[in-house]
Amino acid sequence: MKLVYIIGSGAVGKMTVGQELAKITDLKLFHNHMMIEPVLEIFGDFNGQVISKLRQTIFEEFAKSESYGLIFTYLWAFDMPSDWDYINNLTALFVKNGAEIYCAELVAPKDIRLYRNGTENRLKYKASKRDVEASNERLLREENYRTVSFDGEIPFKNYIRIDNTNISAAQAAKMIKEKFDL
Repeated sequence: MKLVYIIGSGAVGKMTVGQELAKITDLKLFHNHMMIEPVLEIFGDFNGQVISKLRQTIFEEFAKSESYGLIFTYLWAFDMPSDWDYINNLTALFVKNGAEIYCAELVAPKDIRLYRNGTENRLKYKASKRDVEASNERLLREENYRTVSFDGEIPFKNYIRIDNTNISAAQAAKMIKEKFDL
């Protein structure tokens, strides 16, 4: 079993790279918005408690499965202790079940991420981003948090940082696959 985190700032390409990585491996993609969007649709607003419960159930069941592995995309605010706790608890769950942990961090400048925030693939899978102006405002507010790691800060031995400013999602996915021999 493998757990591959794809982390990075908003609209950096986590889901899109995850989609490409799933195509070239036996990993299943569980992008962050797969729980957010249905909860928004059903409840009419962001209900973090419901989202967390749904995610946790999926993680617990998947970690016990015989599946090859899971890709999970996550915007990790490194200056938020609760985000560290979340990653540590999720990692412990998978490690307890014998999983190997991998982490790919994507980075790109704000202007590229603002452009990507309105791309067709993103809007197709993330209804909450379809009001691009409001989504851009949320993306800019994200600067209140540190969403790019410091050198040596990521605690996983299997780690890669990819500046995906000028490469395709498929190229980034290929780099991850090759680096981790997935």
